[in-house]
Amino acid sequence: MKVIYRFLFFLFIIPLFPGCHDKIMQEQTFYEPVYLSFDDLRKPIQVTSSDTLQKPGKIYIKDQLIFINEYMKGIHVIDNTDPTHPVHLAFIGIPGNVDMAVRGNILYADSYVDLVSLDISDPHHIVEKSRAKNILPYAIPATDGKYPIDNENIDQDKGVIIRWEVKKVVREIHYNPNPWPWPIYLNYENLKFTTDGGPAYLLNSGEGGVSTGTGGSMARFTLYDKWLYVLSNNKLIIIRVDNPVQMFKENEQWVQNGMETIFRHDDKLFFGSQTGMLIYDLSDPLLPAYISSYNHIRSCDPVIVQGDYAFVTLRAGNGCGSTLNRLEVIDISDMVHPVLKRSYVMENPYGLAIQDSLLFVCDGDAGLKMMNNANDPLHMFVKAAYAGVHAYDVIPLASSLLMIGRDGLFQYEVQSQSQLKLLSSITVEKP
Repeated sequence: MKVIYRFLFFLFIIPLFPGCHDKIMQEQTFYEPVYLSFDDLRKPIQVTSSDTLQKPGKIYIKDQLIFINEYMKGIHVIDNTDPTHPVHLAFIGIPGNVDMAVRGNILYADSYVDLVSLDISDPHHIVEKSRAKNILPYAIPATDGKYPIDNENIDQDKGVIIRWEVKKVVREIHYNPNPWPWPIYLNYENLKFTTDGGPAYLLNSGEGGVSTGTGGSMARFTLYDKWLYVLSNNKLIIIRVDNPVQMFKENEQWVQNGMETIFRHDDKLFFGSQTGMLIYDLSDPLLPAYISSYNHIRSCDPVIVQGDYAFVTLRAGNGCGSTLNRLEVIDISDMVHPVLKRSYVMENPYGLAIQDSLLFVCDGDAGLKMMNNANDPLHMFVKAAYAGVHAYDVIPLASSLLMIGRDGLFQYEVQSQSQLKLLSSITVEKP
């Protein structure tokens, strides 16, 4: 019996000694990070007259001003006093910017891990007020998925990652197919991944006597009274912003993996995720309370709300794992038990918005679609479709309609229940 125990001991202990086998080295190709140092990230914000639109992201409206995100670079400021002739006023250079919000005369914008506040009371002379450092999560940019990321060489102390470079690295691989402790194998199929790195945006109007702006349906920012709610994958970050010089995080809570968008309706938060819609209550603004969820197939989706219905677009592709494209109408009259009531087939829908009895759906390369009878959403149909331009998100105004997409910003006049008239456009300058 002792002989058996000795045999088993050596059987398990021998693989633990690396000298028992020669090392095997193999060349692998990785994406290695390129950093922007924290000192360079936090240099004073520069405001210039540049007016070139190259990669538009979210749009945001405050009074007569339009703010257009230049993805990861900053914000264009446009005077929209005359919708037929919008005038470029300034470009605010903000590295890593994707989302924005306006409360009073203060513009809040993300800058990688920081939150920046700017005084826009004079849009011709925009002034940086403050920067809250490391208040937002450390995030890495998307890749095209051709190679894995070299996670071993990511060092958050070096700064923020702004892009990737392809590098060949020689690494050891294990000879023993089942060593103990178990190693991490360099499996390309498991290590390759992509993320939906496109812009995401929304903001609703605020409360407490301080005016705020209006945004689209694809956001991860929303305002409520004196708080800015930031959605970051599986976390909701609550930031106090009533004093733009002293912004600080008041709470942070886990929501759910795969969260993509956030929409505030009255004192409720509606989250769009890759697997469904979640509803939270804001009776205690610092501790949003879960009410319910509606689950759908895995898909990319934003959500908006009007009356007793929530409207959700489900989009295939972009790493969301779905092949279906549709608009779903969900009855939320009983928010504890949301119920799907109807679905409408789409081609590749993104953002959406409602104005009076009209529902506007941005259907990607299929363009902007206008559906009537939004007050009776179980019996809607497409009244008009405007193809030939990529549609990403839309914001209805009092006398016009703003639409953003890869091709630029387009402004329309709603002339009837079935017709839009183009008023103006700010198109993307092709390289």
